[in-house]
Amino acid sequence: MTTVQHSPTAAGSGANASSNFKAKQRSAADVSPERVSAVVTAVLQGIHSSIRSQQVTYPEFQAAKAWLMEVGEVGEWPLFMDVFVEHVVEEVAATTQHGTKGTIEGPYYLPDQVRLSSSCELPHREDEKGTPLVLSGQVRDLDGMPLAGAEVDIWHADADGYYSGFAPHLPDGNLRGVVVTDDQGRFEIRTVQPAPYQIPTDGPTGRLIEAAGWHPWRPAHLHLMVRADGHRTITTQLYFAGGDWLDSDVAEATKPELILDPADDGTGVRRVAYDFDLEQG
Repeated sequence: MTTVQHSPTAAGSGANASSNFKAKQRSAADVSPERVSAVVTAVLQGIHSSIRSQQVTYPEFQAAKAWLMEVGEVGEWPLFMDVFVEHVVEEVAATTQHGTKGTIEGPYYLPDQVRLSSSCELPHREDEKGTPLVLSGQVRDLDGMPLAGAEVDIWHADADGYYSGFAPHLPDGNLRGVVVTDDQGRFEIRTVQPAPYQIPTDGPTGRLIEAAGWHPWRPAHLHLMVRADGHRTITTQLYFAGGDWLDSDVAEATKPELILDPADDGTGVRRVAYDFDLEQG
């Protein structure tokens, strides 16, 4: 079993995640009052129903209020929502989408990373630990036509489970990059295999997990956002066969179609291929 790691602080990670989310300037300006009313009413009815069915007491209610306030104060709402809610939103979105399976984005995406050629090595430290990994593949449309110049935006944790931009000891851009496919839509990315990691546990989200008797672990994975002009962007994660926590991901984001099984090429390098099929959008 994976040894316990010391995560970056919840406050530090939460502040970075909140700042990054706000910088994206996402808006719900096109949502009608009727839609807002319908969704908010349904959410409140669900809360009311839970309070009645669980016979929630006043001390429990006050504790919940204090916990919600702290989640906001330390900037953990992106973490909490991405871990415990986003997978259901993605599940709903997937019912009207075609092509490669998607899954959650998570809180650790950072835009505007270095652009790299179709055959490349992700930026890394000179002494970067980890088993060498090569991910290759092709980006195509649903008819199998290659998409030249597509972008494979990739980011992942290091061999200790840390993300650059969220752990102060890592240089900016470490193990992140935007890989541009060649004229046949192909790419080959050299990196290291990431480790499983705990979501930050020293803040209110971690205390909730501990109080509920849950575990805070995510299985090892690569994050990818694959895009091409005129096509729907795919946001997904690729996991590793046989990995710890694969069947009990705290974020409930794993899917059988997204599990890789790299093979050693005889030199200590693990290689695997995975293609992406994008629908027009």
